Amino acid sequence: MTNVIERNNVKVSGVASGQPMIFAHGFGCDQQMWRWVVPAFEHDHHIVLFDHVGCGGSDASAYDPQSYGTLDRYAADVLELIHELDLRDVVFVGHSVSSMIGVLASIAEPDRFAGLVLVGPSPRYIDDGEYVGGFQASDIDELLDSLDSNYLGWSRAMAPTIMGNPDRPELGEELSESFCRVDPAIARQFARVTFLGDNRADLERVTVPTLVVQCSDDVIAPTAVGTYVHERIADSALEILDVSGHCPNLSAPDQTAEAIRRFVDRSAALV
Repeated sequence: MTNVIERNNVKVSGVASGQPMIFAHGFGCDQQMWRWVVPAFEHDHHIVLFDHVGCGGSDASAYDPQSYGTLDRYAADVLELIHELDLRDVVFVGHSVSSMIGVLASIAEPDRFAGLVLVGPSPRYIDDGEYVGGFQASDIDELLDSLDSNYLGWSRAMAPTIMGNPDRPELGEELSESFCRVDPAIARQFARVTFLGDNRADLERVTVPTLVVQCSDDVIAPTAVGTYVHERIADSALEILDVSGHCPNLSAPDQTAEAIRRFVDRSAALV
């Protein structure tokens, strides 16, 4: 096994003595998705960026389908990174599926975390009784079948829908290119872990202050999902950004950074 710093392509910036902030990317992406948000915190925080195994500049040879068959392994990677860098009082900022990865990591070792910021979180994408996840089981089956049969085609077709903001096609193009850089076999496995997972029961186990950042128009994680996450995590706050799409870290970085800053400053004032 390679060292976690090399394996996960860890990059550190900001103030060494500042409070640590870890930024984690979503499905099919890499740490570059945070490039417009991170500068708002580099002057007073210790910034840690990384790529999930199989994404970006990570060591893809470290990927094992069985080990990474659940989000628990991704959460273990986060904790390994925290231990390697000896980080405490961490604010973990997770986008999309990384929100649930952060939830699992904080449950395992809450003493390492000062707070969670969950951007576009979804504990379950499939509707279940009164729970609204945004998709029927048949929708997810169709999505996964499309991934299996033509991953590159799926990437080019879905990226603009996920990104939203049709008046800014360059954003959808960037997301599509990011998807296409991921090994299709790894992407298909990660998609199953992401879209078939159910972390609803984990939400009530979160014990650290949490901010849920929700876009007002998000086809992947609709407002009902963000509200559900907020209502089931004690000591959580909900900020609904008046923006569209599932990737506000790219489409609305200023609003995203401002929401995170308010949470970080408010949390610091309570210490």
